[in-house]
Amino acid sequence: MATSSTQKALEATSRLQIKEQSIEEMYGVPENFLEIEVRNPQTHGFGRKMYTDYEIVCRTNIPAFKLEKSSVRRRYSDFEWFRDVLERESSRVNIPPLPGKVFTNRFSDEVIETRREGLERFLQIVAGHPLLQTGSKVLSAFIQDPNFSRDNYTY
Repeated sequence: MATSSTQKALEATSRLQIKEQSIEEMYGVPENFLEIEVRNPQTHGFGRKMYTDYEIVCRTNIPAFKLEKSSVRRRYSDFEWFRDVLERESSRVNIPPLPGKVFTNRFSDEVIETRREGLERFLQIVAGHPLLQTGSKVLSAFIQDPNFSRDNYTY
């Protein structure tokens, strides 16, 4: 007598070894993790020379990044340059947009916070992309190197 497909499925399931996870496996550090936060905006200068920079905090164990923990500061113009370089480097990857340029009230708390959120989203997407992690010459330096300078990169 033929066994029904439901019975076969049940038999196959019962043969599977179900391994219980340890507390360490459930709550320990994931095999690969990447946390990027853009925070602590600071406005500098006076008049036409004013600008805001943002702290980029990175925590990771992904080998593509040189440091497990880092903190650097970048201006919006640095992000624009970085995005342009990524587009030139990575023809196979769709690079997300940056938050738009602001021409009025750009130093208001609301505008700075909206921009901070957008820059954080941008970096999380870019840094989390496996092709960019392995293929970009500038990704790790931009996110982690406190001595980073656009002048050191020619594209």
